[in-house]
Amino acid sequence: MSDTPNKPNLLQVMVSTLAGAFGVQSEKNRLRDFQYGSAKAYIAAGIIGTVVFVLIVYGVVKLVLSGAGK
Repeated sequence: MSDTPNKPNLLQVMVSTLAGAFGVQSEKNRLRDFQYGSAKAYIAAGIIGTVVFVLIVYGVVKLVLSGAGK
């Protein structure tokens, strides 16, 4: 019996990273992440999530500023 079925998949890593960023991670998922997850996967997901967030904010600001000039 191996622990691979308990290993979080890509979607679970992304959801856990997002939930952790908002501080609403469930205890069950937190335990799964720490027992079976790879730190590299969560660090990469955090960095990618941060970059996407910054790009979305940048795009919204550019859109609002372009509309304000008319």
